[in-house]
Amino acid sequence: MSKKLPPNHEHIDDQMIKLEVNLDNMSGEWLGYVMDLLFEAGANDVYYTPIFMKKNRPGVLLQLLCAQSKLEQMKKILFSETTTLGLRYYPLVVHRLERKFTEVSTQWGKVTVKEGVFEGQVVQKAPEYEDCRQIATQYEMPLKKVYEAVWKEYHKQVDYE
Repeated sequence: MSKKLPPNHEHIDDQMIKLEVNLDNMSGEWLGYVMDLLFEAGANDVYYTPIFMKKNRPGVLLQLLCAQSKLEQMKKILFSETTTLGLRYYPLVVHRLERKFTEVSTQWGKVTVKEGVFEGQVVQKAPEYEDCRQIATQYEMPLKKVYEAVWKEYHKQVDYE
């Protein structure tokens, strides 16, 4: 199958919001809970970075990306579920590759490979983790062996032009 796409499928630009809060007095257990809530509410990405705050106190910078329409929901979660007294947010444009999905036949069944397309060419690719994890668990084998087998089949089955 050909991976060359028409030139009008170069990328996707999304208007998004980046929110961030500094946290210095919050349990690590709570951080995982908050991350789950933010994803469930529609955050596109949530991540933590260790930081040092006033008086050299260790803390965490929680950052998230979401659609502008989700801003109020995210603020509500951050103020009600974290210890922050304030937050910052910024509008930004996210430039993403077009995503295509190719199914690869393996000895265990179909596995999806996600492809990132730039200027009509596949420039990024990765087997879907959940597909590979399920196979590794079901067949009691190392995850890296599943990935290796998927890559081998992907390169045999996909025709590059």
